[in-house]
Amino acid sequence: MANLFDQLPPCEALIQIGKTLYERGWMAGTAGNLSARDPQQTDSFWVTASGNPKGQLEPSDFLRLAVDSGELLESPQSSNRPSAEAAIHQVIYQLFPQAHCCLHVHSVDACLATQVCNKPSLRLPPLEMIKGMGVWKQSPEVKLPLFDNWLEVPRIAAEIEQRFSTQLPDITALMIRQHGLTVWGESLQQAYNRLEIIEFIMSYMARCR
Repeated sequence: MANLFDQLPPCEALIQIGKTLYERGWMAGTAGNLSARDPQQTDSFWVTASGNPKGQLEPSDFLRLAVDSGELLESPQSSNRPSAEAAIHQVIYQLFPQAHCCLHVHSVDACLATQVCNKPSLRLPPLEMIKGMGVWKQSPEVKLPLFDNWLEVPRIAAEIEQRFSTQLPDITALMIRQHGLTVWGESLQQAYNRLEIIEFIMSYMARCR
């Protein structure tokens, strides 16, 4: 069924996405975060609570945060706590009102593909697959923004906000060095598809190196 994820309530879709990404080795242990806006509540977003294995998510493993302030608005369990990386999701939703899903994963290939690049961005090879990121050009010159992996995650979010406020990224993706990719989309299905695409490109680059 086409666009399956967009036909489910946000948290149910994220549960399915989390299981799939865990099985692909992109969310080992409790790594990564998944979030989505409810179409009826676009001023807030649901995000995975801290410390939960993404391959075993349940409806109670999410909490709803305000886009503007990050305030906790709703939580099925009182013990739920937002991950520090929720700040990255929040700034993406602030900067890109059209974004309705944000996926943050930790994959080996993405770390390998970017580890030798000391520039603010990594030029991607002009593979056919780049079209899946919405780039339809002959021999496109596309760069993936890179950010340092600070222990204080709000500092990473602040640097993302500062850079993207003055210069929009070529694609709806960014990479935190020695950490992982963050990809967003206008729907859950688009975000998932684009994550697959950028991971394909990272795998290609890692093997080339």
